[in-house]
Amino acid sequence: MDRTSPVPLYFQLARQLESAVEDGTLPPGTLLGNEIDLATRLGLSRPTVRQALRTLVDKGLLVRRRGVGTQVVHTGVRRPPELSSLYDDLEAAGQRPGTRVLVNRLEPASGPVAAALGVPEGSEVHYLERLRTAHGEPLAHLRDHLPAGLVEPDTALLETTGLYRLLRSAALTLHSARQTVGARAATAAEAALLDEEEGAPLLTMERVTYDDTGRAVEYGSHLYRAARHSFEFRLLARP
Repeated sequence: MDRTSPVPLYFQLARQLESAVEDGTLPPGTLLGNEIDLATRLGLSRPTVRQALRTLVDKGLLVRRRGVGTQVVHTGVRRPPELSSLYDDLEAAGQRPGTRVLVNRLEPASGPVAAALGVPEGSEVHYLERLRTAHGEPLAHLRDHLPAGLVEPDTALLETTGLYRLLRSAALTLHSARQTVGARAATAAEAALLDEEEGAPLLTMERVTYDDTGRAVEYGSHLYRAARHSFEFRLLARP
C-alpha cells in the first residue's frame, strides 16, 4: 500500500485483491476472513477494508455468506460479439456449465413470438425455459421459442449440452442474428431463481437467430446476473 499516493487506500486494496483473483493467486472458494482480521493483518482501518470488500462484492468477485464469511467466487463471463451460445462460452472459459430445464413444451405462438419467427400467430412452436449455471451457481434464465418441426429438443440432452449444438446436430447452419441488450431490476420471482436480491440489476438480451437460408430458427429472451456477466463490443471509428 502506498500511503503517499492520492489513490484512496480502499481502492488500492480492492485493486490488489482483484488482481489476485484474476491471476489465480486467490482461487474460487478462498475465504478472506473477517474485516477485523484483514484490517489487523494489513495494518489498515476496518472501514477501509470494508469499503474495499464491498467494491469487489459489487463487481461479483466476492460474496458474503452468512456463517462462512467473505469468499472468492468464480469470475464473471465476458461474452464477445459473436453468434455463440452461453453454454459454449462458459465451457470455453473453463466455467463448467450446467443446465436445469424448467419448461419444454409445444404452445401456440403469441403475436410477438410469431412476428419474430415469421410463423402464423397461434401456430405451434417449441417453448424452452432453462436455468443456466456455472460451477453450480445460477447465472442466467433462458427463454427460447423455436419453430415446430425444426428439431426435437430432448430435455435430457438439453441438460448436458447447449441449444446451438442441438440445432447444429440437426444439420442447421446458424448464419446471423439480430440482438438487443438492455438492463432492468429483478422481480421477486427472478431474484429467487437467480439467487439475487429483489431489485438487483439484471442484463436482458433478446435475440432472433437465422440460418443460412434466412429462416428464423430461434427467438430468445434471456436474463443474466449483471454481477456475473457482461457483453463486450469492438467499436470502430468512422473513416
